[in-house]
Amino acid sequence: MTTTQQPPPTPPQPPHGPDPSGAGGGDHGHGHSHNHGPAAPVSQHLRKVIAAILVPFSVAVVVGLAVLWPGGAPAHERTGVGFDRQTQQATVTRVEKVDCKSVNASGDTPTGDTSTAEGSSAQQQATGTCGKASIRVDTGKDKGRTFTEIVQPDSPRQLHEGQEVIVAYAPDAPENLQYSVTDVNRKFPMALLAGIFAVAVVVVGRLRGVMALVALAVSFMVLTFFILPAILQGSNPLVVAVVGASAIMLIALYMCHGLSARTSVAVLGTLVSLLLIGLLGSLFIGWAALTGNTDDNTGLIHGLYPHIDMSGLLLAGVIIGSLGVLDDVTVTQTSAVWELHAANPTMGWRGLYRAGIRIGRDHIASVVNTLVLAYAGAALPLLLLFSIAQSSVGDVANSELVAEEIVRTLVGSIGLVASVPVTTALAALVVSADRPGSHEPSQAAPGRGGRGRRRKR
Repeated sequence: MTTTQQPPPTPPQPPHGPDPSGAGGGDHGHGHSHNHGPAAPVSQHLRKVIAAILVPFSVAVVVGLAVLWPGGAPAHERTGVGFDRQTQQATVTRVEKVDCKSVNASGDTPTGDTSTAEGSSAQQQATGTCGKASIRVDTGKDKGRTFTEIVQPDSPRQLHEGQEVIVAYAPDAPENLQYSVTDVNRKFPMALLAGIFAVAVVVVGRLRGVMALVALAVSFMVLTFFILPAILQGSNPLVVAVVGASAIMLIALYMCHGLSARTSVAVLGTLVSLLLIGLLGSLFIGWAALTGNTDDNTGLIHGLYPHIDMSGLLLAGVIIGSLGVLDDVTVTQTSAVWELHAANPTMGWRGLYRAGIRIGRDHIASVVNTLVLAYAGAALPLLLLFSIAQSSVGDVANSELVAEEIVRTLVGSIGLVASVPVTTALAALVVSADRPGSHEPSQAAPGRGGRGRRRKR
C-alpha cells in the first residue's frame, strides 16, 4: 500500500499586510521584524533644513576666525606689578632659624596694642624666630645665582629645604634685591591631578572620553591662540567671544557626539540660548553701569591696554562661562527626546515635548543651584569680608564686585532655563516630523517585547 507524502500546512498569515516602515506589527511580541530597520527618525527634508541653517552659520564662524585672527598678543614694557613680572624657577637650598631682630625684620608694636592683627604681627616679629632661606636660581641668565630671603614668623607660606619655588626678577632693583620669592612651584601636583582626570575620563568614557579630552584641548587652543590675543589686540571683546564660543561649540559638540541630526539640534538650542544670554547680558551690564574694572587684575589690564572695553570683556566672560553648562543641558535634552521616541515611536511631538520637559525641569533645578554655589564658592573670601563688616544684604549686592557676579549668575541661569524648552521643542519637532507612514493605523501600536536595532540618528 502506497502512502502519499503530504506537504506541511502553511502557517496562517497575519490579518494585515507587511509593515512598510520595517518596524513590525504591534500585535507580536517578537523582534524579528525590527531586523529590517526602522525608517530614519529625521527625514532627508528636515536634514536639509537643519543644514540650511547651520552651514551658513559655520561658514560665518570660519570667516570670523579668519578676519579676527590675531598675530599674537601685542608686546609691552613690563611693569613689574602683579602677574606682569619676569619670573624664574628656583630651589630652596637651606633654611636657618634666626632671631628676627638680628636680621632687622622686627617691627614696633603700634601703641603697644597687640589685640589688632597689625599689633600681633609686629609683636611676633619683635620676639619671634624668622627663617633665613638661601635660594638658588635654576633658570634664566642668572642660573646658579643664590640670594637670601627672610621669612617672617607669621607668614602664611613657610619655606623648607629642597622646596621648588617661583621667584620674581626686578632688573632695576639693587643687585641684592633683584630676586624675591613670589610663589611655590606646584606644576608637578597639578600635572599629576590632570593625568588622573584624563585617565578617569578615558576609563569611564572610552572612545567618547578620548574625544572629550581632544575637544577640551581644542577649546583651550581657541581660548589661548584666538580669544585672548584678539582681545588684547583691540578687537571688540563681545564679537571675539561670540565667534570663539561658536567655534568651540561646533568643534566640541560634533567631535564628542558625532555629525548627526541629534547633535545639530543641540547646536541650534545652544546657539539660541547664547544669543539670549548675550542680549540680556548687554542690557543689564549697561543698565547696572558695570565697568568690569573691579580688582587689581582688571585694573592692571586696563592700565596696560587702555583701549580694551572692560565692560565688553565682562560680557564676553559671561558668554564663554555659560557655554560649558549650556552644552550639557542641550545635549541631555536632545538625547532624552531621541530616546523617548525610540521607546515609543508613535508618540507625537506634543507628547515628546511634555515628557522631555519633565526631565528638563529636574535637570535645571540642579544646574541652577550648581551655578549659584560655584560662584559663591569662588567669592567666599569676599563674602567673608562683607560679613565681618556687618554689611546689609542690599549693600553687599549693590557693590560692583558682587553685582558683577550676580548679573553673571542670573543672566547665565536665565539662558540655561530657556535652553530647556527651546531645545526640547526643537528636538521633539525634528524627531517626530515628516516621517513617511508614521500616521498609518497599521503602525499605531509599538512592539511590546521585541528588541529593535539602534535607530539612525
